Amino acid sequence: MARCRVLVPNGALGLGFDPDALARGVAAGPDIIAVDGGSTDSGPAYLGRGVSKYSRATTRTEWRELMLARAAAGVPLVIGTAGTCGTDQSVDWLYEITRELARELGQDLRVARLYCSQDPAQTAAAFAAGEISPLPGAPEIDAALIASCSNIVALAGVEQVNAALATGADIVIAGRTTDTAILAALPIARGASPGAAWHGAKVGECGALATTQPRSGTILLEVDETGFTIEPMAPGARATPYTVSAHMLYENADPFVLHEPGGVLDVRAASYRALDDRRVRVEGSVWRPGPYAVKLEGARLAGHQTVSLTLLRDRHYVANARGWAAEVAARARDEVTRRIGLDPAAFDIELRLIGLDATLGPLERPGPVPVEVGVLAIATAPTEAQAAEIGKILNPYLLHHALSAEEPMPTFAFPFSPNEMNRGPLYEFCLHHVRALADPMAAFRIVTDEVRHG
Repeated sequence: MARCRVLVPNGALGLGFDPDALARGVAAGPDIIAVDGGSTDSGPAYLGRGVSKYSRATTRTEWRELMLARAAAGVPLVIGTAGTCGTDQSVDWLYEITRELARELGQDLRVARLYCSQDPAQTAAAFAAGEISPLPGAPEIDAALIASCSNIVALAGVEQVNAALATGADIVIAGRTTDTAILAALPIARGASPGAAWHGAKVGECGALATTQPRSGTILLEVDETGFTIEPMAPGARATPYTVSAHMLYENADPFVLHEPGGVLDVRAASYRALDDRRVRVEGSVWRPGPYAVKLEGARLAGHQTVSLTLLRDRHYVANARGWAAEVAARARDEVTRRIGLDPAAFDIELRLIGLDATLGPLERPGPVPVEVGVLAIATAPTEAQAAEIGKILNPYLLHHALSAEEPMPTFAFPFSPNEMNRGPLYEFCLHHVRALADPMAAFRIVTDEVRHG
C-alpha cells in the first residue's frame, strides 16, 4: 500500500514550535517535512511590499532547527508561501538565509526555488484573453488596475510543488502556494488517495490547531490509499474526531467542500474514528478533478497614511468622546478642503476610539464609561506629503478642541512628540480571481541550485 508520512512542525514558520515534539516527529520516520510560511491575516502590506511580517532573526532561528531536522531525517524540507507573501523577492530572502545556515551547519544542499510572482503585462494579456475569472466578492478589474499592482502572485498547487521535488531537491522554497499543497503533494505523487491527501493536508495545514493543544505545534500525518491518520507529537496533545472534523470549518466557506487547483475536495462522506486517545483515522474523502485554474492575489498602492495618538482622561470628555471625535473629524475635513484644496473624495480622516469601539465601531455593545480613551487619528491621502499635512492640521484639534465655546480650552495628552507619525505607503488587495491554465507550470518557474557549505 502507498503510504507517505508528512511531518508538520507548526502552522507557520515564525510562530514557534516545541523542539522535543519536532524531535519525536523526526524519530517517527517522516517522508517529508512541510511547513507553511505565509499569511494574509495582517493585511495587504506584506504582499504590496513583497516582505515578510516575521522577523529575520525569528525566521532564521526556526529555519535552522528545521534544516537540522531535515538532515537528521534524511528527507526533503518544503516551505510554502515563503516570507509571508510568497513573492519572488521573499523566496530569495529565505534562500539567502538558507545559504547562510548551510555554511554555518556544514550542509551541502540542492535547493529548488519555486517562483510564483506574475508579470502584470502577461496577467493583463491573460485577462484580455478571457483566462481570468472573478471569485465571489472580487472587485471589478481592468488592464489599468492590473498594471497598478506592485505584486501579483499565483497560488501553486501540488503539481508545481511536485515538479520542484522532482528535481531531487533537499529543500524546496516555494513562493505563494495554497496552504494545503505542500502537505498533499508528496502523498499524491506516491500514489496515495488524492481525497485523503487533500483532506489530511487541510486538517494538518495549521499543525496542532486540529488537536486539543493548538500551541504544541507539531503533528504527523500518514496518508495512504484509503485515508489518513493524524497524530500530535507533543505528549499531552490529542487528536479527536471533533478537533479533526472541525478544521474543515477553518478559513473555509463550506465545511464539506474545498476548492484547490485542478479540482474540489468533497468530505461529505468522510468518517472520523479515534484509533486511541491520541490518533484519529479519516476515510471516505473524495477528490473530484475539474478544470485547472490557480488563484491570483494582487496588491497595489492605495495612498499614504499619517497617524496620531491622543489620550482623553477628563471624565467629561471621556463620556462624550464619540461626539468630540465626530466634531474634530468634521472640522479637520473642512479645513483640509479649504487650506490644501483636496477634494473631499480624495482623502479620509478617521478617529478610532480605543477603549470604546475602535474594533467594532457601531456594532460594539455599550458598556461602562472607561477611565481613559485613546483616540487614534488616521489620515489617508494620495501622497505622503498630503497625509503628513493633514496630520498637522489635525494636531491642534487633538490637543485642544473643546466640546463647546463656553468651556475652557482643554489640553489632552500626546504620548509622542512629534505626534504625527508617517506610516508611509498604504496597500490594498485588488485581485481575488482565478486564472485558467492549460499547463499547470505555465505561470510558474523553478530554479535549482547546489548550495555548498564551503
